[in-house]
Amino acid sequence: MDFFDIEYRNSFRKLFTALMVPYKPGTFDIDEEAYRRLLRYFLQPKFVDAEGGLIVNPEAGEVFYLTFEEKRRLLEIAMEEAGGKMMIIAGACDLTTENTVKDAVAAKDLGADGVFFMPPMGSGDITRGLNLHAHPEIWTDVMDALVDASGLPLIVHPTAGSISAYGSGIPEGPALAICKRVPAIVGWKMTYSYLGWYKVAKALRTLELPVAVLAALGSVWHTALLNEHFDGSVNGSLCYAMEPMVDHVLAWRENNLDKAKTIWKSGLEEFHDYVYGDPARMHIKYKIGTWLRGLVPEPFMRPPQPRPMREEIAVMKSCIERLGLSLIHEDEINRVLNNKLVL
Repeated sequence: MDFFDIEYRNSFRKLFTALMVPYKPGTFDIDEEAYRRLLRYFLQPKFVDAEGGLIVNPEAGEVFYLTFEEKRRLLEIAMEEAGGKMMIIAGACDLTTENTVKDAVAAKDLGADGVFFMPPMGSGDITRGLNLHAHPEIWTDVMDALVDASGLPLIVHPTAGSISAYGSGIPEGPALAICKRVPAIVGWKMTYSYLGWYKVAKALRTLELPVAVLAALGSVWHTALLNEHFDGSVNGSLCYAMEPMVDHVLAWRENNLDKAKTIWKSGLEEFHDYVYGDPARMHIKYKIGTWLRGLVPEPFMRPPQPRPMREEIAVMKSCIERLGLSLIHEDEINRVLNNKLVL
């Protein structure tokens, strides 16, 4: 694969959805049929025509708590349902580089279009204590191993602790250094507060080899689109608010500011503000929203991840109703509210 081909690199400017993982009711066993239904939901023309894509086994999809066999099976199902119909990127994540490479090789073997790189996890030496300004090789060594083994391009999830003014993403200095050292990087997820997003996006635009600016936090999309710091997305909110979010992006693509503002103010802005207001509750809210839309059987995540709260279910339900989107039946909501796992 020629990672220096500009047209190829620009093909990763997609609206990637970070897919949830559904479990069978009352268990934490993966519900394969429900996963197929979720995948088929994203095969509707509205999403496909908007240049949609899929991220299988992202953080929002509980990748840290899946076995290798489960990750491979989810990717296998995604390729069966959507392979060749839209771009599919596979998450690579494990405690060791060796096992992370296994995820990348599985992605290659199953025909994925790229690898979603998540930073090394485990020891404090490579997580909370890491200085990527001084030691970018902590990341680039893993990236090189993934590319060497798979030949696939990388989209980066650049979380590295909380940095004031940047949110949870790494600053522009190490971001640029990493992109220059690993030319296989074709996309960068914007896991930033807006100030960090602005700085990193401007820096990425200076690269000789283009790297797509892929939107994360939905609460920042409107401003990022206004300032042309938006090439696509890697976002879990698309699992429950795809329709208005796609309409909002399309309005900007049409340079229809009035339409974009109307959609944003129709309840989408407030919805995103609620979901992204507490980073520690963000992924469980994704799961709640996806369940309320009828796209996964239940809103629970594998422990020790957070349990859903009654208040969150009520607020998410209200936000979905305001946007005029379909909801599951009230009886199903009450069934889950009676579950002892709900706080």
